[in-house]
Amino acid sequence: MFPVARAALNLTARGVQHTAVRQAHRKYEPNFHDKYGNLVLLGGAAVFTAVWGYVFTQAGIEWGLSPVGRVTPKEWRE
Repeated sequence: MFPVARAALNLTARGVQHTAVRQAHRKYEPNFHDKYGNLVLLGGAAVFTAVWGYVFTQAGIEWGLSPVGRVTPKEWRE
């Protein structure tokens, strides 16, 4: 089993080396994420903040986070 595992590991390492050499000789061209990644991230954060800001301040939702003052104990029955 050891020679088979070693051969498989060697093939994997050789494939990684070939890929690294191929990419090193290629001219680097920025992709979509390199060009617009930060802009898209900031835009999403702005929309997220605007929508939740509206929901929290203008939507008129009564959140009811605390029961203090709303819950009254019932009379004890014997």
